[in-house]
Amino acid sequence: MTQHPARKKGVAILGSTGSIGTQALEVIENYPDYFELEVITANANADLLIQQALQYQPNTVVIVDETKYAYVKQALEKEPVHVYAGRDALSQVVESTLVDVVLTALVGYAGLKPTLAAIAAKKDIALANKETLVVAGDLVTAEARKNGVNIYPVDSEHSAIFQCLVGEFHNPIEKIYLTASGGPFRGKKIAELAHVTKAQALKHPNWEMGAKITIDSATLMNKGLEVIEAKWLFALKTEQIDVIVHPQSIIHSIVQFEDGSMKAQMGLPDMKLPIQFALTYPDRFPTDFPRFNFFDYPSLTFEQPDRATFKNLDLAFESLNKGGNAACALNAANEITVAAFLQDKISFLNIAEINAEIMHGIDFIAKPTYDDYVQTDEVARKLTLESVLKQR
Repeated sequence: MTQHPARKKGVAILGSTGSIGTQALEVIENYPDYFELEVITANANADLLIQQALQYQPNTVVIVDETKYAYVKQALEKEPVHVYAGRDALSQVVESTLVDVVLTALVGYAGLKPTLAAIAAKKDIALANKETLVVAGDLVTAEARKNGVNIYPVDSEHSAIFQCLVGEFHNPIEKIYLTASGGPFRGKKIAELAHVTKAQALKHPNWEMGAKITIDSATLMNKGLEVIEAKWLFALKTEQIDVIVHPQSIIHSIVQFEDGSMKAQMGLPDMKLPIQFALTYPDRFPTDFPRFNFFDYPSLTFEQPDRATFKNLDLAFESLNKGGNAACALNAANEITVAAFLQDKISFLNIAEINAEIMHGIDFIAKPTYDDYVQTDEVARKLTLESVLKQR
């Protein structure tokens, strides 16, 4: 049975209108005696933010797009809800004494600054924004250690690794295996990908996700970003991380220990489970989620990723080996190229080509500060936009 805490756990959801955010709201709604929704935020989706505020009655909402502040404010003027606007407000609201855990579900680099602010305010982090660790994993993990903050992974693969480690934290990891579905183009070769459309790339075979992460899955960049995130979450060396394609998406990832034994976390692909585990750890709350049936999946298969075709995965490993600001530059380039592909400005294959160009061309900084990361991100985006324009 779920225990009723002496005080409800105050939750801030940064990015409540996205795929992870909307599912997190469903999880919180299922346990009204355990959670108190304190903060929800949106970048520009004012209508859905207003709808969520009316339904869930949080203490505070933030609309990052300041041009929509008056609209949101007016819509909620009769509600007991504080309304703020602007990017800086994201970092300010997480400092509230009412907030115990911050679910960072923003897309991309935008998650870094408010996550660091939450860590500085000694709030535990439920991390669904892998780019935070991709861009500045050394800085973020060092700040978390200094402030005694726990980072609970929400990505299904990292949640799987974390779940396999419960009760094993004293046992060193020999290796981890991150599983990948292979995306919608698994088995395709370069010639077949030359003219794929965004509609085709957005048809993920197993998961319901936002547009950016779905394209990343199609290019295998999502798995590459997860490799980098895993290094920082679990203090691993590059050679301790491997990727295997598992089309059924039932085994979410695997840990191998020094004695050769392996533990895997399995289940139907449903993001609500890792979201819930991150918010309720160390407890497991009862759910009515669909249950896995072995006889519906009589065969679970595994294969090597095709790195020659899906070059983003190798770029991620390369950035990890290089260290410094390389992954920051790669992430910045990828955010711009994915957006350009979704706007029909470049081809699917251009994504990896331009990402490589930018990562290899950026001025390398071996031991970057926060300001160095900000500068690298800014320069990489500018160079990527210039490269995108050349493709037209």
